[in-house]
Amino acid sequence: MTSTNLKITINAAAGSAAPYEQLRAQIADRARSGRLPAGFKLPTVRGLAEELGLAANTVAKAYRALEADGVIETRGRNGTFVAAAAEGASREAAAAAQAFAERVHRLGLTEAEALAATAEALRARYAH
Repeated sequence: MTSTNLKITINAAAGSAAPYEQLRAQIADRARSGRLPAGFKLPTVRGLAEELGLAANTVAKAYRALEADGVIETRGRNGTFVAAAAEGASREAAAAAQAFAERVHRLGLTEAEALAATAEALRARYAH
């Protein structure tokens, strides 16, 4: 299943990530790389669902996750647009890093222990 406008491809094969996650990841990647520029208007949930052969709820779930991550923004009846993703992602990452730093400090971990825990979590996350 492919979206011609966004060049989104959903792999329905067993063992693939869930369709909403594939959709979320592809839109996020294109927004962060600039292939989908800030201000780009995304298709409606229903329109994209029909184009990709997915349930509307699947597309809506991906859009909600992207909005929560600051990648896209909904402007009421005007539609859904790519946000200034780099700024949103950077702010979110900085806030998460600050929260992590405060937590490991309360736990009494050294900087080396905190960095090792972070590296291990990232290795585990990106190993998929």
